[in-house]
Amino acid sequence: MWAWLSSRILRNRTGILVVLGILTVFFAYQATKVEVSYKFGGLLPKQDSAFLDYQRFLAKFSEDGNVIVLGVQDPSLYEVDNFKAWWELGRDLAQQPGVDSVFSEAHLFQLVRDDSLKRFNLQRVMARPPTSQAELDSVVRQVRSLPFYRGSLYNEASGASLMMVFVNAERFNSEDRGDMVDIIDDRVAEFEEGRSKVYRSGLPFIRTVVTERTKSEMRMFVGLMVLVVAVLILLFFRSWRVMLICLLVVSVGVVWAVGSIGLLGYKLTSVMAIIPPLIIVIGIPNCIFLINKYHYEYAQHRNKVKALTRVIYRVGKASFTTNATTAVGFATFALTYSDVLKQFGVIASLNIMAVFVLSVLLVPILFSMQGGPKDRHLAHLERKWVDRSTARLIHIVQHQRPMVYAVTILLLVVGLFGASRLKNESRVVDDLPHEDEVMKDLRFFEAEFHGVMPLEVMVDTRKDGMVLKEVNLRRISRLQDSLATYPEISRSISVADAVKFTKQAFYGGNPEKYQLIRSSGPDQFIAPYLEGMRDKGGVALGFIDEERRTTRITAQMADVGTARMDQLMGRLRTQVDSIFDPAKYDVTLTGASVLFLEGSKYMVSNLIISLMLAVALISILMALLFNSARMVLVSLVPNLIPMITTAGLMGYLDIPIKPSTILVFSIAFGIAVDDAIHYLSKYRQELKLTGHQIRGSVIQAIREAGVSMIYTSIVLFCGFSLFVFSDFGGTQALGLLVSFTLLVAMLTNLLILPSLLLSFEHMMTTRSFEEPLLDIMDEDEDIDLDELRVERGNGGHPAVKDIIDEP
Repeated sequence: MWAWLSSRILRNRTGILVVLGILTVFFAYQATKVEVSYKFGGLLPKQDSAFLDYQRFLAKFSEDGNVIVLGVQDPSLYEVDNFKAWWELGRDLAQQPGVDSVFSEAHLFQLVRDDSLKRFNLQRVMARPPTSQAELDSVVRQVRSLPFYRGSLYNEASGASLMMVFVNAERFNSEDRGDMVDIIDDRVAEFEEGRSKVYRSGLPFIRTVVTERTKSEMRMFVGLMVLVVAVLILLFFRSWRVMLICLLVVSVGVVWAVGSIGLLGYKLTSVMAIIPPLIIVIGIPNCIFLINKYHYEYAQHRNKVKALTRVIYRVGKASFTTNATTAVGFATFALTYSDVLKQFGVIASLNIMAVFVLSVLLVPILFSMQGGPKDRHLAHLERKWVDRSTARLIHIVQHQRPMVYAVTILLLVVGLFGASRLKNESRVVDDLPHEDEVMKDLRFFEAEFHGVMPLEVMVDTRKDGMVLKEVNLRRISRLQDSLATYPEISRSISVADAVKFTKQAFYGGNPEKYQLIRSSGPDQFIAPYLEGMRDKGGVALGFIDEERRTTRITAQMADVGTARMDQLMGRLRTQVDSIFDPAKYDVTLTGASVLFLEGSKYMVSNLIISLMLAVALISILMALLFNSARMVLVSLVPNLIPMITTAGLMGYLDIPIKPSTILVFSIAFGIAVDDAIHYLSKYRQELKLTGHQIRGSVIQAIREAGVSMIYTSIVLFCGFSLFVFSDFGGTQALGLLVSFTLLVAMLTNLLILPSLLLSFEHMMTTRSFEEPLLDIMDEDEDIDLDELRVERGNGGHPAVKDIIDEP
């Protein structure tokens, strides 16, 4: 089949180029439709209980996590001019499109009793900015007399003050958001001129920063990788033509990858942003193997067409298999129940195969349209450093195998010990550097107001109209008292606080009356005023549903990480059940913080499963290719060792297991196993050509396959190393760990794999190994083996001389 395919590719090159051009234009158009995801989450499947709980919460109440918080800690804020500027800042922000409301000490409400309508009306404490210091001091005293806002909008002990900017969640999570955050940020910067720093945080703000950096980093890394691989290819092949052809292949691959995201209606997430640079570092090795084989063949007989034909049907088959195994590794993500992982798996696996198709079509076609390589372009085949490297590897494999096994065992012991120190820990924003302004501002809010991450408690009384019953209000208040004992959780707000606020207002604003209403005594006269609490403008609007059956307790918390969050949720659940009898109430702990916790746990567990599944599927594929369970086992050993050493490195460097770092193993294994396939396919070819001489075949396979494996490993190492320049800790770890893993994998595949083949030569290499179940990897099936003769090369090693004129 491959011989037929090679001839068709070269005979129909113009038509193929036209088709590829049309497809590239199509995908380029689809790429313009790609939208960016501005939402956290998407990690949990839609059937997960935590996801369903959150959806039920959203159906009852407004979305949480839609507040941008601005903080100031400066005594001069309470000077007339500065407080007036603070008031004007809130007024201007409230007028911005997409901003629903603004609350701060300068923009809050009090309740005013209306006896004629038997209700309370909301009234601004400060309808205009103060004109004198005395007026401002009076306003501040009035604000401090309203316990409803204490600890939420100001910290009386430290003097910190907070402005809460409520944004429209639906608009903010879509492309219609425009430059809302930039406008807000510019207006805040205007306020800062000549004044103290304004701290900025909140999930909308953090999401925007992370998303914008993800977009800019994707462009940066694509550019950097193109530059790095261009330099490396130029150094390897000393040819501008080769460099430009390779860059053309991966550039078209990137266009197809981004276009496929738009075509399938997916959005660009932090995970999906890895795809374009990933396509580059996977596509370049394809080109290197093809071009290296082309140069090798051309150097043998100086026949360009013959060389290109052999490139397609020999290396094309091997590259198809290696790309298929890599694609299988990524395709396992699509078998999870997480939308983010599914989409990543689909796009990655499809485009890995797409870039293979592009390389096997474009490289031969473009070279066929040009003259043959010059002698200086072929000089890399005889580079001394490569020859010395392969000679050293051969010497170690032949004469120092005990040392190889001793070092391997040592690496395994050290790796396993380091892996035992691994921690499963992730945070909402821990991928940002600790000295980043976003992290500094977040720490300010955690120190002064205990955090900005939303935490919600939804209480279902199971009966309409039961929320405002005294017994339930007291239970809610008790639960809030329990929440207040956790330093990681902010002051909570509930319908119980709203009831206390109404009682204070009923008694003329007396702070001592900020209490729950009793069903008997003088408080019974307040009951008629409570009927309008949920009406428009009512103080309880947003805290109870229309049937007054379900209510919410809302709070914020610090970004404590999944380990501490798990402990908190366990303790809170015990306290909730002790206050609200599970037989009578349905109480749900939810909110963006809980959703992130459950999503991270789910993603880590699913990535582990997908890695195991990838190992199993790739093993099955290799079994079909090599028709030998022993050979599958011996090929997996050198590729599992790098996984263990990488896990050990993570343990020693205190790099925790989290969604961004667990990706390392799946990505690295899918790519690293390609080296084993290339080596074993060359080894099997040599076995046939040498009449089953195992030792000579092992050595010759190192000589020929080793060069391309070294080249591609250098490209992959340098390509993934670029990720260390990311602003995100997870991406930095991804680059460091994948680079390290691939470097170790290259050494294990060139040292341990050949060593095992030599040490157990008669046990490992069976006749069935030479006859694959899948007939796509047999690199010489289209050549009549009778037309090949084996000659003795230099040094006594078997060398193959092809005397045929046609493939």
